[in-house]
Amino acid sequence: MKSFSLLFLSSFVFICSLNAATDSIPRVLPAERQDLVASRLRYEAELKFASHRLPSNVNDWKVYREKLKKEIIKKTGAQINHQLPLDITYLGELKMKGYTIKNIIFQTRPGIYATANLFIPDGKGPFPAVINMHAHSGRFDDDDQGVGHSLAVNGYVCLSIDPWGAGERTTIHGKEEYHGSNLGASFMNIGESLMGAQITDNVRGVDLLVSLPFVDAKNIGAAGASGGGNQTMWMSAVDDRVKASLPVVSVGTFESYVMRDNCICETLVDGLAFTEEAGVLALTAPGAVRICNHTQDKAPAFFPSEMLRSYNNALPVFKMLGIEKNIDYQLFDIPHGYLTEDREAMLGWFDLHLKGVGDGSRKKELPFEILHEGELRIFPVGKRDPRVATTEMYCKQRGRELREIMLNAKAINAAQKRKSLLETLRVNAMPSIKKVYRYSPENGWDRAALETSDGKLIPVLVQKPGKPSAGYTIVSHPKGKRNTPSAIIEELQQKGSGIVLVDLTGIGEAASKRADRQDEDASFHTISRAEIWLGKTTLGEWTKELHSVISFLGSEYKAQKIRLDGNAETGIASLLLSAVTTGAQGNAPVIESITVRDAPVSYLFDQRETINHFTMAIHVPGFLNWGDVSLAAALSGKPVSFVNPLSMSGRPISGNELNQYKTEFQKMIRLSGQKGTVQFQ
Repeated sequence: MKSFSLLFLSSFVFICSLNAATDSIPRVLPAERQDLVASRLRYEAELKFASHRLPSNVNDWKVYREKLKKEIIKKTGAQINHQLPLDITYLGELKMKGYTIKNIIFQTRPGIYATANLFIPDGKGPFPAVINMHAHSGRFDDDDQGVGHSLAVNGYVCLSIDPWGAGERTTIHGKEEYHGSNLGASFMNIGESLMGAQITDNVRGVDLLVSLPFVDAKNIGAAGASGGGNQTMWMSAVDDRVKASLPVVSVGTFESYVMRDNCICETLVDGLAFTEEAGVLALTAPGAVRICNHTQDKAPAFFPSEMLRSYNNALPVFKMLGIEKNIDYQLFDIPHGYLTEDREAMLGWFDLHLKGVGDGSRKKELPFEILHEGELRIFPVGKRDPRVATTEMYCKQRGRELREIMLNAKAINAAQKRKSLLETLRVNAMPSIKKVYRYSPENGWDRAALETSDGKLIPVLVQKPGKPSAGYTIVSHPKGKRNTPSAIIEELQQKGSGIVLVDLTGIGEAASKRADRQDEDASFHTISRAEIWLGKTTLGEWTKELHSVISFLGSEYKAQKIRLDGNAETGIASLLLSAVTTGAQGNAPVIESITVRDAPVSYLFDQRETINHFTMAIHVPGFLNWGDVSLAAALSGKPVSFVNPLSMSGRPISGNELNQYKTEFQKMIRLSGQKGTVQFQ
């Protein structure tokens, strides 16, 4: 009992000391305030929507169309290769009333195969065919599965493909997982995207359909709902072989995606920087597109009002081309899903445009049988063909290939690499400080909020150094300044260093209540996607904000020396800032050293199990195409310390693996001709 009391007392004292340390860090901004982050990003999205207008004459439209299509393929990272052998393997079939379902795998990239079901009507054909694309649960879902059955009993061949990370393409065969969040976002680090990976597969799906002797290659349709409806829209936009399409509960505006709850599979990298959804809808012309939205849909991005904005902006292109009847919409008073009303609208639309019969109005659906998942499954659970690659497998493989290119370089042009890193981070220019709002000191901290020229409000706390020559250390933490370990603050105080605590966008006092409410699957899910839509990255924005803090210290506190100390994702931002800045710039003091705590030493995909260790803020489109963390450390040209180095999944790096990274970091310093040093603790 006595030992228990002592244990309880010591624990109580420890907790109280931590609370005291936390409580001593004051607020800068009022606790109750407007969601400045959401307001700013939504406003930027509104301005982008208004700026995108489609050409009003045919010649300009033709030029615009080709340019936009190329840009979409580039930004998504989609790989179009019609010459790659399909290598279709048939692995069983089910005989249904009036049609047959064949289980297949086929090659979508060299050595990589997708799982699919092929629904084939009885008879010789040739039949019109439809590629049926799925959302986040794969081809077994009852509603999505129903599309294949309904099309087959009505005389259409239908190919239903599992999207990456769903159906039989999950990390562990037979175990469901969400294919988005950090898992799907990992495609971006290798210069691709989950959207692009799906476009690649779906184009190959059409390659498959047109290769079949019983398919009418001139009459190909595309269909899907929600995330599958998004794929339908993109597929119809980039592949002219699609003659008619029907996206369900998926069309809205790109503006409406910003700060809303959607999947990374529906995120176009830099999308709003060069187009709006109306442009993508217009790309489907001269094909025919019918849009189905639901009035009871709870996803703001798919509200009928948002769909109508895009429809009304795309309609003039169809009118200009003399095919106004090729774009159409229908609204149903039902919830989100792929329901009977949608399938009946699909049948009428495809009958008109793929069979040349009827007037396009809804066609009553014939009865069909929904099958159990096990009946449609291609492989016994746990016995999947290894050629069916998972997101983990592919991102690891491609990441290793990109890192080999970096590691095999003979020399590195530091100036060019700094410039291309700014481009990769989407940092066009460093903002200036527009105004400084000062508040009364509290608990030994100066309090201020920095309003920047790019619309940010950055809360900072400052403790002056014991000696001016000691300089300042800027400390950042992805959970906010009030979560800064007290040991770090105490150590800096003992050294006589000035201390600056900062909350970057989405963190602490600079957090977004809207984002916090929506981020159930992964932290920074909402903000990181919003930034990507707007042609930015979260790490790039944090890099700019840290630069603003340094400028503030130079102008307001006459600081000469700056040290950066960042944890996890903010540690990477600190490192990236030091990599892209060299020497003194204006009033900004020089960065002396960088400490990176609990952060990844490489962007190479590590393991699926703990992939959410870091938030979605960590991802940078094309980062491994540019280089890696080791190259960023080399370009800083400063002493860099990694405390508790980790992998991209948060796994501790030690032993021989750590020694290999030490060698790599030294090699990057040598190849780039810099004078910095790197230590691992």
